Amino acid sequence: MARKKNISKDQLINWYMEFVLENNHQPKSVFSFAKENNFEESDFYKFYGSFEAIEEAIFSEFFNHTITVLHKSEEFENYDARNKLLIFYFTFFEILTANRSYVVYALENNKKDIKKLKSLKNLRKQYIQFVEDLNIERIELKQETLEKIQNTSIKESSWMHLLITLKFWLDDTSPSFEKTDIFIEKSINARFDLMDIKPLKSIIDFGKFILKEKVNFN
Repeated sequence: MARKKNISKDQLINWYMEFVLENNHQPKSVFSFAKENNFEESDFYKFYGSFEAIEEAIFSEFFNHTITVLHKSEEFENYDARNKLLIFYFTFFEILTANRSYVVYALENNKKDIKKLKSLKNLRKQYIQFVEDLNIERIELKQETLEKIQNTSIKESSWMHLLITLKFWLDDTSPSFEKTDIFIEKSINARFDLMDIKPLKSIIDFGKFILKEKVNFN
C-alpha cells in the first residue's frame, strides 16, 4: 500500500481522536500510529512532538473554531463584554458537546484537579487573551501595583470560572445539557454584576469628597 505523502494537522487530530475513543488509551507509539494510518512516522514530527502535544492542540482547536464561528456574526463586535462572553460560552460548549466523548475521555479521570491538566495549557493562554481583549471595565486605581493585581485577579478568576463550568458540564445529565446553559447565563451575569464598578465609583467619589471637604460627623 502506498504511503500518504501529504498529511495535515487536522488529519492527525482526527485520527488521534478516533484511536483513543476506540481503544480508550493513547497509541503505543508514533510508529504504530503512523503505520495504522499509512503515513511516514517522520511526518508526524513536522506538526507535533508527542501525543501530549496533540492533546493540547485539540483543545486549542475547539477554542479556535469557537472564535471563527463568533466572527462570522456581524453583530458580535457590537456586543458589550458581558454578551460577548455569554455568546463565547454558549458556542464553546456547543462545540464541546459535539465532541463530548473525546472531552470526557481527556478530562474525566482528572476532573477533581482539572486546573493542572497539561492538555488545557494552550487553551488557558488563548482564553485569557480573549478575556483581556474584551476590555472589561476596571476601576482606575492609578497605582501600578494595584492595577496589576486587579488585572491578574480578573484573568485568573475568569479561567477558574471556565474550569468550574467545564466540570459542571461534565457532570450534567440534563437533556441537551440545558442545566449547563442555565449555569452559564446565571454565573456570568452574576460575575458581571459583582464587577459592576459604577456603585463602587460612586462610593470612591463620595469618599474623596468627604476627605477633601473634611466633613466632621461628630
